Order: sequence, then structure tokens, then C-alpha cells
Amino acid sequence: MTTKPEMTAAEIASAVAGRKMSALDATEAALARIKQHDGILNSFTDVTADRARAKARAIDADIAAGKEVGPLAGVPFAVKNLFDVAGLPTRAGSKINRDLAPSKRDATLIERMEASGAVLVGALNMGEYAYDFTGENVHDGPSRNPHDTTRMTGGSSGGSGSAVGGALVPIALGSDTNGSIRVPSSFCGIFGLKPTYGRLSRARSFPFVASLDHLGPFARSVTDLALAYDAMQGPDADDGACTTRGLEPTLPLLANPVSDLRIAIAGGHFQKNVFPEAVEAVSRVAKALGATKVVDVPEASRARAAAYVITTTEGASLHLDRLRKRPNDFDPAVRDRLIAGAMVPAALVDRAQKFRRWYRAQLAEIFKTVDVLIAPATPCTAPKLGQVNFNLDGVELPVRANIGIHTQPISFIGLPVVAVPVPLEPLPIGVQIICAPWREDIALRVAYALEQMGVASAPAPRGL
Repeated sequence: MTTKPEMTAAEIASAVAGRKMSALDATEAALARIKQHDGILNSFTDVTADRARAKARAIDADIAAGKEVGPLAGVPFAVKNLFDVAGLPTRAGSKINRDLAPSKRDATLIERMEASGAVLVGALNMGEYAYDFTGENVHDGPSRNPHDTTRMTGGSSGGSGSAVGGALVPIALGSDTNGSIRVPSSFCGIFGLKPTYGRLSRARSFPFVASLDHLGPFARSVTDLALAYDAMQGPDADDGACTTRGLEPTLPLLANPVSDLRIAIAGGHFQKNVFPEAVEAVSRVAKALGATKVVDVPEASRARAAAYVITTTEGASLHLDRLRKRPNDFDPAVRDRLIAGAMVPAALVDRAQKFRRWYRAQLAEIFKTVDVLIAPATPCTAPKLGQVNFNLDGVELPVRANIGIHTQPISFIGLPVVAVPVPLEPLPIGVQIICAPWREDIALRVAYALEQMGVASAPAPRGL
């Protein structure tokens, strides 16, 4: 049996475990696709071919010996290059970090994926230090959209989006501080999960904003997304935010009915500053789910502003020494935002943190009356590479600053979200399925229902 680009992780794992395909064949097929297409997509910064082949051979040997293999046996995956990968310096999209010594140990989530049988094939392009919504890296070049290579992938997990959207690998891992999983998912037409803050370990990954950082998976199907998520769950003493929550498998729950769920459309801020394609995508999802109720999310615009304050000040604090010693080795746009963050008055940061507590309480009240909120993932489909502004209702708005307009108010308080791709023409766009803390199971169930109805799906790459 030979692998095809459209094979899901679940199909590959089943074929490998059932001896219809070897793990090495699955790995070689992924490496061949990377070699064929990554010159265009620029998804990868490092390809770990020798490591991948050694892991695949070990899986095949275990199967031949009759040993149990994990639920992701032989499945190729890749990670944003802010994950520690043993033997590689952790770039975090920067020039400066390339001078770091190679990591001695993998990130916790890589260890857990490989314990489930997955095969790491490389590290992925990203925006410098994750402070980016476009996927345009000044040091490594932009990752490119698999549906139109003249367009952005979104960021900062741009390489993760293009690698999965371009079917180079069935699963990739990324990070999301203000929208960096959901934005590439939307632009690249794939599924992405930003879990509850503290749900998945961040141990041995390069931080951006500790109080906002999340790690999570991308995939071309909801089943694959759940497979990866379940493999990575569990407490980890090496991450202070991820020490208490036990394993809560979601894969067996996907087919549960969603008709009893209370589903509403996020109003107010989430219905402003949107292009027609975002309105259409939300409308299709709402209609399929029978959602007509609109719930206003109070002060969501203010939440976005507060998220900016916390992001820029915490980020600046992390990078002060680098800013002093090597300012010219930063992407100028990233450097200038960090310098500005270092000058934000402490009183303003205190106000933002107090507001965050108030806003979290307001959303907790909303989730007493609804189970799911639907909102746009991005205001538009993928802009052109290098595009500075877009015109909305006659007003010129900066692209970089406004791509995350609908994601920031959600990650600000760490809510779980599945971004589902709606395959519009000519480009897909994502919709956020937002739930109360720790209810990833509900978000995945809703995403699965939409996939089964044909409303949400990952289109085949059109630009390759």
C-alpha cells in the first residue's frame, strides 16, 4: 500500500498497525512530498530525515515483534521551530537564537507524540519570536499559502499552516498567544485547536507571553486533531500552568450528538470589521447548527486592547537583554513593538490585568446559558504577501494589526477553540468554535458534526 497526500493520520496509523504499510514507507512519502513542494511553500526550516527514518524503523521492528504500537504509529508530524528538538538550536523564528547550543531534549509534546508512535520529520517556519500574524519571516522568508502561493499563511505558526494545508504532513504543532493557531488555520483551510490555557504542556518550548501562551495541533480532519490532542494531554510538572488536569480523552466523544447543545453566535465586536467572506462562513456554520441566538460579548474590543498591552509588555520583558545587545538582528517591526512595550507604564499593565479578571467573569456568566459561541477566526481570507493595508467599507486598516481582531479577545482569557475551515471560493476561511474552559470535547464534537455535514472541510491544496 502506498501513501497518498490526502491520507489522514488515522488512515496511516491504521495501515501501519495492520501491516498494510510500513512506518518507513509513510515517512519516506512525507519526506518526498517535503522535497517536492517545500521549495515553493517554505514551510520547513529543518528536516530531520535521519531521525525520522530511525524512529520509523523502530516502529516497524516493534510491529514485527508483535509489540503494541501507539494510536499514531508511523504518522509523520512536524513542529513550529519554537519547540525544543534534540540536536537543533531552538530558533523561535529569530536570527539571534541560531547561536544557541542545540537542545539536549525534546519538548514534552514531541515526547508525547512520539510515545504514541508519531514520527517527527522536521521543524517549521514561523514569525520571529511568535510576534507576528502574517507568516512573513525576514530571516527565513515567508511561508506560502498552499491555495495561492502569492498569499499569506497567517502567523505566527505559518509553516505549520502551510505544511498541513499543503499536505506535506497530516499533523503539525504550533503555538497560539493571540491567534497564532487559529489565523493560519483560517488562511490555510485546515482545522486547528487552541486548547484551554494550561491544558497542554509548554515545557521546553520558547516562550513569548507566559500568561497567554498555548500550544496545540493542526490537522486536515477533526479525527486527526483529536488523535493528536489526546496523545499530548496530561499534567506536566515542568510547566507550572499544566500540573493538575488529568487525561480526558475526546476521540470517543466525537460522534456524540450536538443537537442538545446551546449554540449561539457571538455578537457585538465579533460582527464588526468583517469582510463578506467571514460573514458568509459564520452564516453557513450557524445555519448548519441551527444557531439563531446572538449573544453580545461585553467589552470584547477592550479585551483586545488589554491583550495588546499584556503581550507587548511581557514580550518586551523577556527580550530586554537581546534588545540591548543585538537590536539590529531583530526583524525591525518586531523590535520596535518590543521597545514600545518596554515603555508602557506599569499602571496601565495593572489596569489590563484587573480588566482581564473582570472579563473572564463576564464570559463565565455567558457560558452558564450557552455551551458554544461561534465567531469569525479572521476578518478576511488570506491577504497578499507584503500587503500592508486592506480596505473595509472605505476605511484603510493595517493588515498586521487587524488579522487577529477576533482571536485576541478569546485567548486573552484562555478559552478553548477549534478553528474549522469553511471551503469558500476562491479561498477558504475559518470560523471559531469557542467553549467554556476545559470543554475541548464540546468544541471538537461541534467541529466533527460540521465536518460530517460537509460545512467544514480542508480543501485540497490548489497552489501546488
